[in-house]
Order: sequence, then C-alpha cells, then structure tokens
Amino acid sequence: MSVHNERVVVFVGSYAEAAASGVYAYAFDEKEGKLSLLDEVSGLKNPTFLNVDIPSKRLYAIAEGVSAAGAKIGDAVAFAIDTDKTALTELNRSEAITAPACHIQRDPSNRYLLLSSYHGGRISLVALTDNGEVGELLDIAQHTGVGQHPERQNQPHPHSIQFSPDGRFLFSPDLGIDRIMAYRIDDQAQKLVFHGETVLHAGAGPRHMAFHPNGKFAYVINEVDSTITAFRYDAEVGTLATLATVPTLPSDFDGENTCAEIAVSEDGKYVYGSNRGHDSFVVYAINETDGKLTLAGHVPIEGEHPRHFAFVPGGRYVIAANRDTNNLAVFRVDASTGLPVYTGHSVTVSGPVYVQPVLV
Repeated sequence: MSVHNERVVVFVGSYAEAAASGVYAYAFDEKEGKLSLLDEVSGLKNPTFLNVDIPSKRLYAIAEGVSAAGAKIGDAVAFAIDTDKTALTELNRSEAITAPACHIQRDPSNRYLLLSSYHGGRISLVALTDNGEVGELLDIAQHTGVGQHPERQNQPHPHSIQFSPDGRFLFSPDLGIDRIMAYRIDDQAQKLVFHGETVLHAGAGPRHMAFHPNGKFAYVINEVDSTITAFRYDAEVGTLATLATVPTLPSDFDGENTCAEIAVSEDGKYVYGSNRGHDSFVVYAINETDGKLTLAGHVPIEGEHPRHFAFVPGGRYVIAANRDTNNLAVFRVDASTGLPVYTGHSVTVSGPVYVQPVLV
C-alpha cells in the first residue's frame, strides 16, 4: 500500500464479558481528531491487552480462559486483520499462560508471544506458527519474593514485558517485588533464560516501561508510589543503571493515586505517564545527553482511571483510554511544550484498557 493511501486505525482492548464486544477498531481522522467505529469483536472475556502486527496483518489479544481442572488461565487469541475493510477474523486461540494474563508482547522476529500474569506472578513464552497463529506454550518463568507494601506487594506481580531496542533482551517490571527482571530467549531450547534483575527503591511498584529512541535510556512508571524512574541502558550487556526518580503528582495533591502507562515521544524530547486518581497526564522533558527529567506539566486526562494511552504515528495526537468513565479521549500535542491539549473529541467504549493507533 502506498504512503499516500495510509490511514490511521485505532485498536482498543477492554474489560468485557465474552457475550459483549471486547475488541474494537476505529478510524481516526487526523484532520478533525475524531474517532469512528469500524469493527467490534465479541467472544473474549476481558481482552484487556492487545498486540498489533500490521506487516503480517495480525492482531493478538489476551482473554481469560479455564483449564481442564477448572482453574483460571490466560489464553492468547490470534486475529487476521483485513486492512481493506478493517475487519477482524479470529484465527485461533490457545492456552498461553497458566494464570490470568494482564499483558501480551511479541518478539521482534515474530517467532514468539510473551504474556505476563499479575495474579500468577509469572511470564510465559509461546510459539507463533508460520502463518501467525498461536502455537505451543513453551516455557514459564515464575517470579518469587515480596515487597514492603503489605497489600499490594505480598507476592510477585509482573505487569508487562518490554524488549530492548535491539530485541536481544526482554524486561519485566514486577510491581510486587520492586524489581525489573531481565531475560533472553534461547531459540534452540525455546526457553526463557534469566539474565539479571534491577532493584528499584522499596515500595515503588514498577508497572510499565519505555525505552528512549536513542536506546541509551529507559523509563519505568511506578504504580504504587506514583513515581517515574529513569535508567541508563547499556545495550551491550543488557543492564539498567538508575539515574533518578521523580514524582508523577503535583506536590499539593493529597488524594489516592496509582500510575499506569508510560511512553516516550517519537522525537525523544518528552516522557509521559498516566495518573489514576489525579486523572492526568504527567509530562517531563528529557535531557537527551544524560537522560534526566524536568517537569513540563500536568494535564487533565478528560476521564477517570486512565489505564493506557498511546500516540498516533507521527506524534501529533495522543489517545487516552479512561476505564471508569468508559471513554477514549483525543488530544493534540503542543509541539512547543510537549503538553497534550484536549480536542473536545471523545467516544464511548465500555471499560477501555488498551489503545493502539497504527498506520494501515
């Protein structure tokens, strides 16, 4: 497809019963900043997180399943994307982790899916078939330990998986044990190999992670204590060194808050986080020499309990998924300040958790 014909489609995952729609596709009008529904898919229980592979015309979702013994498990579900009609057709689904899943990732070589289980304290490695279907569950890495918070950190809670920019290593921030666990994939054995761990300050609760485009820095949002930690990344050996930790909240805020998503702008100038409680974006300017952060501001996120947000390719817009107000809110990004500016456009989606704009 030529560049001139490219358009933005926004895929959304949500909390849903299997009988209701749970995965959605929207057209995004870059001139107006408006979203319009293209397709919706039911049959999945809580397809909260997705992974989109446009070159292969595939979409992968997590869904809650039940084992033969009646225990809760995590399925991975593969869909074919008809990019002409922007319609989704289920290809297959299979058990992909031995506990309910909260996150799904795909390795850069398109050979594997990886899932993380918050409640199970583990991550999994799953084969992808040559035609992009969900294959065999290959390996499980179980985390161990506790953190200092008596309720939130009484067991491991890996919340996401992020590959290094070169794809050699994968990192799993674990909210329950204040660690970022690092692995590599042994392709011959088809196993996860422990590579090391990065210890955060006690009570941090690391949740999601984003690398800087220059590959030298990484940023982790800490759900429990509402902070962002900056790291220097050594790509040669796959290790993180802590630079600094900054708050996500204004100093005068004294309500309840937890954090969720983090992202770095395409130009590498800013890092963004979401606050649930304060219900805002926090924006920090990045010093691209040393990776350190300077507060740019806070912006209301035009909803409650933002679980996720993502930038439209090109970086001119950002879309927030506000779970408790059942809406997707659209913002323009002020290039001079980095701050999101609400467009006034919002669409209703039941319990949105994940949003991913892509060019098709």
